Amino acid sequence: MKGFEVGHRFGAYARGRQAQGRQASCRRLAWAFLPCLLLLVTRPAAADNCTIRYEQVLPVTMANMRPEIEAIVNNRKVRFVLDSGAFYSVITPGTAAALGLSVAPAPRGLTMRAAGGAVKPGLVMIETLQVAGGTFHQITFLAGGSEVGDGDAGVLGQNFLHGDVEYDLANGVVRLALPQDCIQDPVYWTAGTGYSTVDLVPFDRNFRAMTTYVEVNGHRLKAEFDTGAGVSFLTLAAARRLGFDPAAHGVARAGFSYGFGRNTFRTWIMPIDSFRLGAEEVRHTQLRVGDTTFGDIDMLIGPDFFLSHHIYVSTAHRRIYFTYNGGPIFDLDAPTGTAPVALRQAAADPPTRGPSPSLFSTEPTNAEGYARRGEALLDRQDDAGAIADLTKAHQLAPGEATYLYRRAQAYARNHQPILAMADLDAALRLAPDNVEARLGRASMRISGADPAGAREDLDAVDRRLVPQADERLTLAALYVAVRAYDPAARQFDLWIRAHPDDARFAAAQNGRCWMGAMTGADLDQTLAACNEAVRLEPKNASFLDSRGLVRLRRGDTDKALDDYNAALALDPNMAWSLYGRALAEQRKGMAGAAKADFAAAAALSPKIAEEARSHGIVS
Repeated sequence: MKGFEVGHRFGAYARGRQAQGRQASCRRLAWAFLPCLLLLVTRPAAADNCTIRYEQVLPVTMANMRPEIEAIVNNRKVRFVLDSGAFYSVITPGTAAALGLSVAPAPRGLTMRAAGGAVKPGLVMIETLQVAGGTFHQITFLAGGSEVGDGDAGVLGQNFLHGDVEYDLANGVVRLALPQDCIQDPVYWTAGTGYSTVDLVPFDRNFRAMTTYVEVNGHRLKAEFDTGAGVSFLTLAAARRLGFDPAAHGVARAGFSYGFGRNTFRTWIMPIDSFRLGAEEVRHTQLRVGDTTFGDIDMLIGPDFFLSHHIYVSTAHRRIYFTYNGGPIFDLDAPTGTAPVALRQAAADPPTRGPSPSLFSTEPTNAEGYARRGEALLDRQDDAGAIADLTKAHQLAPGEATYLYRRAQAYARNHQPILAMADLDAALRLAPDNVEARLGRASMRISGADPAGAREDLDAVDRRLVPQADERLTLAALYVAVRAYDPAARQFDLWIRAHPDDARFAAAQNGRCWMGAMTGADLDQTLAACNEAVRLEPKNASFLDSRGLVRLRRGDTDKALDDYNAALALDPNMAWSLYGRALAEQRKGMAGAAKADFAAAAALSPKIAEEARSHGIVS
C-alpha cells in the first residue's frame, strides 16, 4: 500500500515505532508505584562494603525494538513498553477505550512534549494493576498520544523506573537496584575487563532521568537514553550543525516516522565519521536523522544501544556506567526499510569492549529466560542464536504457543519460510485466537501467493479484535493486499473512528484513499479521504500520488497531473506516479512525455502496467 507501512515482523519485517522522546511540563504527578517490593537478592559490587539489593527484577521481552513487559489491567492481559524516555506512565487512547476506562481531564497546563508535537493528555484511573509480581490499586496513568503499535497498551515511564536502574536487555531483564555503601563505582559484572562511564546532566523540572553528552564528528551534543525510541537518532537541527545535507552523497531517505505526537516527521540515514560516548568510539557508522525536536535534546540513544551494552544508572553518583557486550551498536534499517546495516567497530577497541557477563548467569534457567534472550538476539540481528534459544524455550515448554510464534519470526528473518510457516501452524493449533500468529501467517500466506488462506486468517483476527484495537490498521493493509476491499474499508473506518489524534491518522486516510483508487468505487468519498491525508501531510509524496490516481479515475486530468508532478518533485522514483503521469499526459496528447514516463515506470516496476490493467486502470 502506498505510503502506509505495516508494522509487522513478517513480510516486510518493518521496524516498529521510532523516536519516542518525551518530556512534560508538570511534576505534580511524579510518584513511584512500586515501593516496598524488595527481593532477597544481593550481589557484591566493586567496593569492599558495596552491596546491591534488588527492589524488582523485571522480565522484559524485546519485540521489534520495543522492550515489553506483561501486565494485567483490571483482569485483562496487556503489554506495556518499558520506556526510560517517558517522564510518566501512559496508556494509549485505543487501549483505554477497549478496556472501558474513563478518561478524565488532566491538571491544567500539563503537556507531553513528544516526537511529532505536543500532546494534551487526560488521566485514567486503573482499579487494579498487576505487573512484575506486584498488585497495585487505584493507579493513575496519563492517557493520550499515538498508539505505541502492535497491540501495546502504552508505556511504563520514569515513575516506574525510579532509583538506580540496571538495563540488561540482551538477556531480557531490567533491575531496579538499591545500592548500599557504594562509595566507589557500583560496577560488579566486568570481571576486570573495565567499563566506561559518563556523567548525567543534572535532573531538571522535565524529569530527564538519563541525559548526558556525546560527541558526534567532534561536536558536543546533549543526548537522552531512551529505551522507547525504537532506534537511536539525531534531531534535524543537531544534524545540520554537523553539516547535514539531505542531498549529499551517502545520505538516504528513510521515510516517515512518528512518536506520541500528532504529526509524523521525515527521516534520513546519515553517514557519521565518529560517535564517542565515554571511553567508546565508533567510527565510520551511520545514524538516523529525524525532523522533530525535543527541547534542548540533540539525540536519542535508543534500544539498539541498550541491546549492545550492559548499563547501570546511578542516581547517587549521577553517572551512567556501561560495558559493550557485542552486536551492532546502532541498528539501522537500509533505505528500503528491510535490511539492517552492519557497523564497523573502532580500529582500536577501548577497554570496555570486553565481553559482559550477565548479572546472575550467562545461561537462562527456564523457558521464559531462553525466550527473552532469543527475542533480544533477533533484534540484534543474530538469527541463528535466536533460533537456538527459542528452540530451547520450546523444548522446555512445548505447550506455549508464543515461543513457536517467536521462532517463526526468527525463521522468517533467516529466509527459512517453510520452517516459519510450520511454527505458525503449530502455534495456532495450540492457540487459535493468537492475533499475532494469525497476522504473521496471513502475511506469509500473502507472500506465498495464498490469498484464500490469508483471508481465512484475517477474518479470524477480525472476529477476535475489539472495535478500537490498534491492530485493525495492520488488518486493513493486509485485506487490501488480498483485494478484500469491503472488509478493508471497515477496518480503516473502525480504526480512524477510534484514533482521531494518532500520528498515523493521515496514513490511514491515505490507505482509504489508495484502496478507493484501486477499486474506482465511491470516488467522491475516496477523494475526501485523499484530501484529508494531503491536508495533514502536504509534503508526503505517497499521499499526493494516491490522490493523483483518484483524480485520474474521476476524469480530473489537469489536477491529477498537478498531483503527480508534485509527488515526483519530492520523490522522482515513484513508479506509480510516473505511470499515472504518463496516463494523464497521454490523455492530453503529450505522446512523447507519456512514452518517456511509461518507460521510466516500467524500469522501476516491470509489472506495473499489468497490475494497473488488473484494476481497470487504462488509458
